[in-house]
Amino acid sequence: MHILMIEDDLDLGLALQRALKADGLSSEWLRRIADVPHSFEGRSYDCVLLDLSLPDGTGMDLLRRWRRCGMTLPVIVITAKALLEDRLAGLDGGADDFIVKPFATAELVSRIRAVLRRYAQQASEVWNIGALEIEPRKYQIRLDGNKLDLSPREFHLLLELAREPGAVVAKGELSQRLAPLGDPLDFGAVEVHMSNLRRKIGAHRIQTVRGIGYLLLT
Repeated sequence: MHILMIEDDLDLGLALQRALKADGLSSEWLRRIADVPHSFEGRSYDCVLLDLSLPDGTGMDLLRRWRRCGMTLPVIVITAKALLEDRLAGLDGGADDFIVKPFATAELVSRIRAVLRRYAQQASEVWNIGALEIEPRKYQIRLDGNKLDLSPREFHLLLELAREPGAVVAKGELSQRLAPLGDPLDFGAVEVHMSNLRRKIGAHRIQTVRGIGYLLLT
């Protein structure tokens, strides 16, 4: 999973990146609103960590702008403001969760995973999709109760499809999500990993939408 972090505090930003990496999450760190992309189209973020107090504006204004433009990525607001009205304003403004400084990095990572579970419409750490059981944190997949041996690429490919089961995920988006910190995977490599994944979980579980991408059947 790939996290966009917008936080101007150097010490906190470094600590958060270390904590995310230790938990198997990659991240991109920005410190100003001016550095934030105007569009998330073609980008591979799974969640945004957004500080409300930034050097060149407020995170709340940025969040409202995103939501007005239809951006649906989960956003966790980070702030030093502990008043109830501030938290309510953040949630009403489009935040998915709210955490007040100072906080334990373990709590933030737990909140990220909880938000991503809700986004994937899963109630627990084990995602159930038909006969498949996926445990993102443990990197485990079971089919009819039997553990499958997937490569890291195959696991992440299945995880990306499982975020929105029954919805088509574009091949270009998959190529970026499989390599969030480098050049996108070429389509040929995506097709090879997809073929191997289908062989292991059953070809009938993944449908190809010609010219667009793939969907995981529920």
